[in-house]
Amino acid sequence: MTKPQIWVAAFLAAFILLFMLGRLTKSSAEEEMMPGSNELPQTGMSSGDVSPEQLLGRLGCTNCHGQNLEGTKMGPALVNLNEHWSKNELTNYLRNPSSYMDNERFKVFKEKFPNVIMPAFGNVNVQELGKLAEYLLNR
Repeated sequence: MTKPQIWVAAFLAAFILLFMLGRLTKSSAEEEMMPGSNELPQTGMSSGDVSPEQLLGRLGCTNCHGQNLEGTKMGPALVNLNEHWSKNELTNYLRNPSSYMDNERFKVFKEKFPNVIMPAFGNVNVQELGKLAEYLLNR
């Protein structure tokens, strides 16, 4: 055998070996990723009876609006919301904040909080968002 033939044979043997190893380990990896085996809660899934305080933490509201929701450099305070919102309006805003960006109040927020975007929570159960809106309006 010539040197090039030895290299081709070695490369082919390594390829076959790696292919077979991939096939053997693939079935166990697929079993680990079966639907329903993930025990971590997903945002889009309803998690039963969740308190509004738990929902604030789970959705990350306190990251931008502060631990007491009194505002930070990242987001405005969430106090006296009942002066500007009804429960349905706030729930709809939480589902799709970008649809409200033409409002005069939000133009001021854009200037005060540049490069910060309020995330949409359209994948969260509407009833949970309603609870959250009611909680925020009554605090």
